[in-house]
Amino acid sequence: MKKKLIAFLKAEPVLLLSGLLAVCSMFWVPPSEAYLSYVDFRTLGILFCLMASVSGLTKDGFFQAMALWLTRKGGSRKRLCILLVILCFAVSMLITNDVALITFVPLTLLLLKGTAQRLRIFVVVMETAAANLGSMLTPIGNPQNLYLYSHYGLQPAEFFSVTFPVWGAGFLLVLLTMLLVRIPGKAEASVENGKVFRRGALIHAGIFLLTLLSVFRLIPWLAVWAAVFLYLLLFDRKLIARIDYSLLLTFVFFFLLVGNLGRMDAIRLWVSNLLQGREPIVSAAVSQIISNVPAALMLSGFTDNWKGLLLGTNIGGLGTLIASMASLISFRYYSKENGARAGSYLGVFSLVNFSFLFILMFFFV
Repeated sequence: MKKKLIAFLKAEPVLLLSGLLAVCSMFWVPPSEAYLSYVDFRTLGILFCLMASVSGLTKDGFFQAMALWLTRKGGSRKRLCILLVILCFAVSMLITNDVALITFVPLTLLLLKGTAQRLRIFVVVMETAAANLGSMLTPIGNPQNLYLYSHYGLQPAEFFSVTFPVWGAGFLLVLLTMLLVRIPGKAEASVENGKVFRRGALIHAGIFLLTLLSVFRLIPWLAVWAAVFLYLLLFDRKLIARIDYSLLLTFVFFFLLVGNLGRMDAIRLWVSNLLQGREPIVSAAVSQIISNVPAALMLSGFTDNWKGLLLGTNIGGLGTLIASMASLISFRYYSKENGARAGSYLGVFSLVNFSFLFILMFFFV
């Protein structure tokens, strides 16, 4: 039991950090009924439904079948690699950057089995950057977007007016990089098609669509959450165990931390002054250290400049390996491969990510 707990905490450093910070803040602001007002239950409810639908579709084999069908359209090895990277970019805006990488990175490593390590490293790194960049377009593309969209009560038009230009520039960066790199050889995609459980896929796709409607406030989020939870409880209890409760709990801890910090006059004044007029730079810098989701949660309580925060936390997902927790998913998958070169991976990852980070910061901040 002790070993399992230690292993869990090692695998969830952001959860551990957020929990410790939240507990420490309670010494200055003792627990009270006001704590309930800190928590954004709408964001948590929508995130729960989104994870349920995507986990269900993954379990049904939908994404695997889609990926395999599309990758078989590849001719040359270069075309296949470009297709894999662009698919990561495209689907991440709908199924989140995490799920896009969980779907495509293992498939990529399988399709490129037997090729040089430098090619496998490059493609996985590009898929990771593509998923992080592609996810910035929509409110459901990544957790920080969903939170900021809900926290500031944004409308679709104003949200997309900020994310679309950067998203477009990100697409050009990814595409040009893939086109300029030489990748010889033919594609050898000898992977069997997986089965799709159609009934389950239809139900989980329906949950996804209902969640999407609640994100844009076309139907009440609480009604959707209640319906989804009741369905899972009655008909799909195994799926309840597949929800990423670590992420939900991390959100709760940061809600408590930010709420308590907001009630400390000296802290609130210092952070507000630090952020004023520098939201994109500060949020991008903080993201490099604690990841962009916690950065969005923590800094949103001290500024009304949602545009700067939205830009900074999304562009700030590039850079270090922990700037976006989705990047760790790719690294974990690659590092488990036979003959994996972790040092080479980190070198290529840093070169690509920091290059993209500086280019986008230069043109959009």
